[in-house]
Order: sequence, then C-alpha cells, then structure tokens
Amino acid sequence: MNELDAKRSHLLTWLADSKLEAVYLTRVSNFAWLTGGLEPVVMLSSDRAEAGLLITPQRSYVVCNTIEHPRLRDEDRLEDQGYAFHASPWYHGLPEFDSLVRGRRWAADWPLPSGSDCAAEIARLRFQLLPEEVDRYRRLGRATGMALERAARQVRPGMSEMEIAGRIAAEAMHEGVTPTMLLVGADERIFRYRHPIPTSRAVDKYALLAICARRWGLVASATRLVHFGQLDPELQQKQEACAFVDATFNLSTVVGAAVSDVFHKAAMAYADAGFPDEWKKHNQGGSAGYESRDYEGTPTCPEHVLEEQGFAWNPSITGVKSEDTIIVHADGPEFLTTTGDWPTVHVTVGNQHLDRTAILTC
Repeated sequence: MNELDAKRSHLLTWLADSKLEAVYLTRVSNFAWLTGGLEPVVMLSSDRAEAGLLITPQRSYVVCNTIEHPRLRDEDRLEDQGYAFHASPWYHGLPEFDSLVRGRRWAADWPLPSGSDCAAEIARLRFQLLPEEVDRYRRLGRATGMALERAARQVRPGMSEMEIAGRIAAEAMHEGVTPTMLLVGADERIFRYRHPIPTSRAVDKYALLAICARRWGLVASATRLVHFGQLDPELQQKQEACAFVDATFNLSTVVGAAVSDVFHKAAMAYADAGFPDEWKKHNQGGSAGYESRDYEGTPTCPEHVLEEQGFAWNPSITGVKSEDTIIVHADGPEFLTTTGDWPTVHVTVGNQHLDRTAILTC
C-alpha cells in the first residue's frame, strides 16, 4: 500500500471507530500529512490552510475558495489524488461545505460550528512517520542544518540581530525550506531572554541563532551559537553541561520510553551537571513532525515514544542552548539537522557516547 492509501485507510478506520461520517481537515499540518506534503499556505504565520480536506467513506473533497482553486488544481494536482473540488466565491468568507455534511455526524481539526473537535485525535494519527515521510524529513533536516550553519559562519561583530535573521532566512529559502520561526540573540540578550526575538542590537562577541523550517509540511528545528574570541571558563562549563543534558535527552528517547521518564532523566542530568533549576526556566522541547512541537515533554507528560517519531529537544542553561531534530529508530536516534561540519562536544552518558554541537569560536 502506498503512502497516500495507507493514510486514507488509517483515517477511515478512525472515522468508523469514532462513529463519524465525515472529517474536515484544515490545519496546515494535517493537510500536508494527508496529501503527502502539499502546503496550501499563504500567510506563513497561520496554522490554518487556505483550503480544507473533507473526507467521507464514499468521497474526498478539497474545500476552497475561487482564489485558491486554480493553483490547487493546476500545480498541486489534487484531482490526481482522487479529490473532487468544492469551491465557493471568495466574497462569501470562509469556504462553504454545509451541503456536504448536512445530516452527517462530522468532526473537524479546527473549531467550527456544529462539528466536534478532533484535532488531538488526528494529530496522533501522524505521530509515527512512514518511510516516505522519514526520507522527506531527512532531506528537510539536512537542508535546515546547512542553511543555519552557513548563516552562522557569516556572522561578524557589528551585525544587527535583524541582519543575521535575514541571512538565516535567505539561506533557508536558498535550500528550498521556509523559516517559520527565527530567533537571534546578541551578547547579554542571550543571557536575559530564552526567546530573543531579533532586534537592532548589534553583535559584539556572542550570537545565538535558531530556526524552525518547514517543507512538505514537516518542521525541523535547530540552534547554533557563535563566539568571537576565547570562551571564558564559565561559558565553557555551561556549554559542556548543556551538551550533557542534550545527550541525555536524545539517548533516552528510545522506542517505548515514557516521555515523563525521559524528562526526569534529563532533569537529573541538569542537577548532575551543577544546574538543577535551569530546566524550570524554559520548555525543553518534545515531539516534532508536522508541527514544530506536537507536544512538549514535561514531568507529567502521558505520552510514550513511538518508532519512527520525530523529536526536537532544546535544553538550555542561562547563556547557552542545544537543539537538533531527530527521528527515533528501533536502533536509536538519527540526527537530522546535524551536518558533520560544526564543532562538537564529546559526551558520555552512562556507557553511551555522543557528539553534540558546540559553540563555534572565531
């Protein structure tokens, strides 16, 4: 069974189990998942697609307005995937599909009148990636890491955070991936804010660069740090400690593990490294794939790690951060956003060893 048929089969089984007769998917993540990576997006900041997919056991429809119809028909070729178009005039507001669900029990992944909310249930259907999706995620991760690291190597003292963010965006678009989040912090702002939104502040000695990048609906995340001049002992210690926590997170993320147990091991790693309370100052990341984070890892997270599921952990200690995106295979994690062309810290966790990204010194 091919990718699209397998997903439709899973969705129809869920419909039957839920005693529903139709489901409407209009989140970008779910639209991309069900269509094998198509992204009907105009506003990059929107979680809602410019069209929806209405699925019934008998027929599948693309619900859109007359603006989007030609592109979805001609370029995305959704009719080739078996969809019929249901287009309404743009001046009617949101695309109309009342006639298609009238008298049916239906649900939607977005709050809509008369439809029950199924966002969480649909998200769960796409946690475990198929081989075709893993291959696309691998290519996205490689492109994201290369773009971020190229931009990081262009950083020079005197550049503003906004200019650096522009370099990251340009490199990402050059690689064919779309940045959906850009963070750039210079010097003291790295120590002050866990989410340094780019400003006109110019870099003196130290810069943090972070990105979430999307292609085929999948999202990869990574962070890199650049320092001009020799690291002082305190920053060196924090770098090594953060790499240790990062390695603990990723090596503990194995098939079947309770995410709460993974979190507790990482919290202990923070303490063992001498920074017991730092995990409380910022979220630590979690499951990734068609969202930058499908859910966050917490001390009470009820989820378990699945085979072929994406994760992006992002531990931080005031002034440093470590982040890459992985796929969890039966034999361990595969790092998607590392390139092999960045300095690393060699870390030992128990009897396991892992190289994690270090601060680039110039």
